[in-house]
Amino acid sequence: MSGTENVRRRRNVLAASVAAGVLIAGGGGVYLAVAATADGVASPDAVAGRSGEAGAPPPPLRLDGESGGTGGGAGIAPGEPDPHGGPNGTVYTAKGPLPQGPSSAAVHRPEGLVTSAEVTRLAEALGISGRPSLEGQVWTIRPEKDASGPRLDVARKAPGNWTYSWYDGGPVGDSCLKGKACPPPGEAKPSRGGTPLSEAAAKAAAAPVLKALGQDDAKLTATQVMNGSVRVVNADPVVGGLPTYGWSTGLHIGPDGVPVAGSGMLKEPAEGATYPVVGAAKALALLNEDSKGTGPIGIGGCATDPPASVDGSGRVEPPVDGGGKPDPAVPCQTIVERAAPTQVPVTGAVFGLSARDVAGERVLVPAWLFTADPVDGAPYTVAEVAVAPERLAPPVRPSPPDEGTSPARQVESYRTGDDGRKLTVTFWGGVCSTYTVTAKETPERVTVRITEAPTDPDRVCVAMAVEVTKTVSLDSPLDARPVVDAASGQPVPRR
Repeated sequence: MSGTENVRRRRNVLAASVAAGVLIAGGGGVYLAVAATADGVASPDAVAGRSGEAGAPPPPLRLDGESGGTGGGAGIAPGEPDPHGGPNGTVYTAKGPLPQGPSSAAVHRPEGLVTSAEVTRLAEALGISGRPSLEGQVWTIRPEKDASGPRLDVARKAPGNWTYSWYDGGPVGDSCLKGKACPPPGEAKPSRGGTPLSEAAAKAAAAPVLKALGQDDAKLTATQVMNGSVRVVNADPVVGGLPTYGWSTGLHIGPDGVPVAGSGMLKEPAEGATYPVVGAAKALALLNEDSKGTGPIGIGGCATDPPASVDGSGRVEPPVDGGGKPDPAVPCQTIVERAAPTQVPVTGAVFGLSARDVAGERVLVPAWLFTADPVDGAPYTVAEVAVAPERLAPPVRPSPPDEGTSPARQVESYRTGDDGRKLTVTFWGGVCSTYTVTAKETPERVTVRITEAPTDPDRVCVAMAVEVTKTVSLDSPLDARPVVDAASGQPVPRR
């Protein structure tokens, strides 16, 4: 994706994970979490934003990883500017009146399963021949007998995250040359050189694929060029009549006008529950509230902050001894003076939908898309969730860690099955221990505890970490309750 665009603290890393590897080729942004979908479609009540009884208001919307405001989750795409100004924060100032927007809007969420016919339609638009085969929870069309050719992977569960890539063939498995790594499938087709297409020509070459995806009206950008000859076309689709952010399709168009790589979502998300929303002015105020920065940062090599005194100007000074000289017992100073916040003009505001994580699922949430136009940089987009703050569920507060004898072990992720009554957790363990998992249920949360038992306490064990997966049965379906790690007291992400 172009480095001139971003979402504040966004968690959607612009890459496409596939069963055979990772395609990091620029352009598009997808979550292809195949392992997370192994038990099929999530429980209907697991995704916040779905009404209960007819006519009843939907439950408060709980955004994963939120700090309490309407902002996004932590994380900034590599190469993009920090929209909240790092430790000093950012102040966004509107240059002109801001629109009020609608009084309410719907959340849109993935629903259903991708069919073989839908995969075939996309494959034909990409110029790929062959019939898709279902391997686990992924539809795949790949070259036969490890020959060179294109490959398409599509997650079966909606929204059908897909990647199109190129495999150059070569030895695999037991036929690999000793001492050399086997070439992984899923690599982007290498550039053969040449002059990149113009932006207009690249957009025209991408049109058949976008038509097959139902994204004829997507907003297109094609300023990025890779490997000197491949033009990247990014398409932000329109969903429910609204522009989107973080739900883009990326296509790499070669000099001959043929797509050489790509990624995106195949199924358009369905309209869900409707929430009251705030106007652009209120959203901008919330954005500024969440953009105050992280505060002063440490420098040097101090393990802890030494004591310090502050003069009348507010400047942090190093400690001194009785004679007014710097105290040699304190080797370094870890706090730097905080500069003024970064001032960024806002030159536009459009009501749309922004990709967020809700109960472990990627959904589109009503949001204001602000155009930030810094004086010393290129314009970029900042997305602020527009759902009224009173309709957002408070973040899951860390609970006190359990007092126990088992070592603290952070649970990495979880998934559900069997109508939400089977909870499968994944964590890192050792090769010389066995593990059991227990779950403590309350109406508010499910707390998971991992207990470790050495298989042979007298045996010297190699320090090797292995991924461990365990399943525990719940008394009642998980539904929208968060899963909390007993060792750390932190919420566990759904994957």
